[in-house]
Amino acid sequence: MSFESLGLREEVLKAIVPLGFENPTAIQEKAIPSLIESNRDLVGLAQTGTGKTAAFGLPIVHLINFSKPVTQAVVLCPTRELCLQISGDLKEYSSQFVGARITPVYGGSSIEKQIRDLRKGSQIVVATPGRLIDLINRGKVDFNQVEIAVLDEADEMLNMGFKEDIDFILSHTPHSKRTWLFSATMPKEVAAIAKNFMTDPLEITVGSKNSSATTISHKYITVHGRNRYPALKRILDFNPDIYGIVFCNTRNHTREVAEKLARDGYNAEPLHGDLSQAERDSVMSKFRSKTTKVLVATDVAARGIDVDEITHVIHYMLPDDVENYTHRSGRTGRAGKKGMSIAIVDPRDMGKVRDIERIMKQSLAHEKLPEPKDICGRQLGAYINRVVNTEVNQQEMETYLENISEELADFDREEIIALFVSNHFNNLFDYYKNAPDLNVDASRSRMSGGRESRSNGNFQRIFVNVGTMDGIDKGAILRLVCSRSAVTAQAVGRIDLKNQFSFVEVENKFASEVVDSLRGAEIDGREVRAEFSSQEPRGGGSRSGGGRRRDGGGYKSKDRGSSRRRDGGSGGGNRKPYESYHKRTQHK
Repeated sequence: MSFESLGLREEVLKAIVPLGFENPTAIQEKAIPSLIESNRDLVGLAQTGTGKTAAFGLPIVHLINFSKPVTQAVVLCPTRELCLQISGDLKEYSSQFVGARITPVYGGSSIEKQIRDLRKGSQIVVATPGRLIDLINRGKVDFNQVEIAVLDEADEMLNMGFKEDIDFILSHTPHSKRTWLFSATMPKEVAAIAKNFMTDPLEITVGSKNSSATTISHKYITVHGRNRYPALKRILDFNPDIYGIVFCNTRNHTREVAEKLARDGYNAEPLHGDLSQAERDSVMSKFRSKTTKVLVATDVAARGIDVDEITHVIHYMLPDDVENYTHRSGRTGRAGKKGMSIAIVDPRDMGKVRDIERIMKQSLAHEKLPEPKDICGRQLGAYINRVVNTEVNQQEMETYLENISEELADFDREEIIALFVSNHFNNLFDYYKNAPDLNVDASRSRMSGGRESRSNGNFQRIFVNVGTMDGIDKGAILRLVCSRSAVTAQAVGRIDLKNQFSFVEVENKFASEVVDSLRGAEIDGREVRAEFSSQEPRGGGSRSGGGRRRDGGGYKSKDRGSSRRRDGGSGGGNRKPYESYHKRTQHK
């Protein structure tokens, strides 16, 4: 099927020819004729990257009367990036119409300029909810003649807490308008909006509800939490041409992982909510231009990213809300290209894997991390490919070739190859020489976060005055215990992580050593205190040390501070030669 057969106006067809539009995608093929021929509301369910913008954008341009300088369509979307992308696309679709005006409205930019643009008479307004509500409250937008309202990425807007905003905005539009809702998933909140603001909507589904795009391959590897970072490095090393996003669950983890990758020579940058708009724009500009090859992001910060060539999505941690897995994965496998989604899973999170498979109605393949020798082989192959495809400046090289030839005259072909490869890769070979197996058998995972509870006569329970509010996880507690004493991980039992404190079980013969060794230890600049305990602390009394005071049954920080860094180690040790290798060669 061609776009000509969908019934679009000649001006629209002329506009999309230079954009490379040839054949409509599945969602475009189903939605466009319905939207231009029928007055019904519509719910379109399809994965990110399947062409939803054109699916509603081309019908909007087809139906708008551009001779009238009044707002006739409003498009709501979750993020600034998506707002700009949609408005840019609509401007291209309407390029053949005289007087067409499309205005993007979003936070983080001059509201006065946006007001001036609206006064000129914009037929289409593309907006993020927060800024649009501000303009409505100021009386700067007139929706009395709106005929079409579009909710794009509706599920993501609801995940970001925009439900009341959406309700408010739609209540300021005419009841006679048509509402088009596009979403990757159909949670009950999206269904509620369809019920409250739509009349007998036509539902179009491409694939299954809540399913992933068929162009994406899904797999997961299982490692202990403390080995997430070295596992991530192996994945990146095995894919030397990667152009991807690494998802973390918190801003602290995002900063930490991005800092470690940059220190180890990877071309990586963080994207999280603490960045200013200028910093965010800079990061995204470098990522879109592929100057940055690996983006480390939180779920919220990454929403609205629209980049078609992303090869990999890596879940450094599975999302707290398993439905977000689908949104994350949808950043790859776009525009018909193949993509890979890889989750790094601690055995204690296997329940989330099963929940994801149930929601997606699709199995995730369990695979092991690549072997060190295979990683080295991939790196060598990529290097040789770059060398073979290097364009030689023969004129400039001519000056130096004679001297180079004299220096290499005593070596045969094989020796020269070995010398150049060794010079480039000896540090990599050293790093992976005798590298440990990080894989964990997920079927043998145990209760309590993958560590067996050993509350018996051979183990002593120890209280530690740090918890999740300090930005730590069980791996950080384990690393702290093992790094400060002669105790190995095998001598550590169950770790119970609470909000303001933790409990860790240690073999009796090591218990005193652990308590003593933790004196003077710090996590993020906070003094750690440990003591023997057989039960959780109760209210009353006071204790000193560790920068905490007891109040109302819990431990509170005297000074929590806003800037926190955690150095739990990379799991790979201090690999200066390897870091040097990456800084010279990796992900250029």
